Amino acid sequence: MIWTIIGALIAGCIIGPLARLILPGKQNISLPMTILLGAVGSVAGSWIYTALSGNEDTSGIDWIAFFLGVIVAIVLVLIYGAVTGKDNTHRRVGS
Repeated sequence: MIWTIIGALIAGCIIGPLARLILPGKQNISLPMTILLGAVGSVAGSWIYTALSGNEDTSGIDWIAFFLGVIVAIVLVLIYGAVTGKDNTHRRVGS
């Protein structure tokens, strides 16, 4: 269990910033929150892939699960920005 959490945090260090890099504009989210959202995205992406494919054992990096994790992390960053009011990905007209 602890290794799953550690693995998710390590994946979050990659997936969270990658998700923010893909999004247009600047997101006002702290680094720890970026890593946390990336970790949640990583775990959710792996879970979605396993649930849809039934494939639990993969040797090496499972790229489909990785990209699903990035997509989930992008959605989580957008939701976090909308809920906290820290969403600067869209410019307002006339500002």
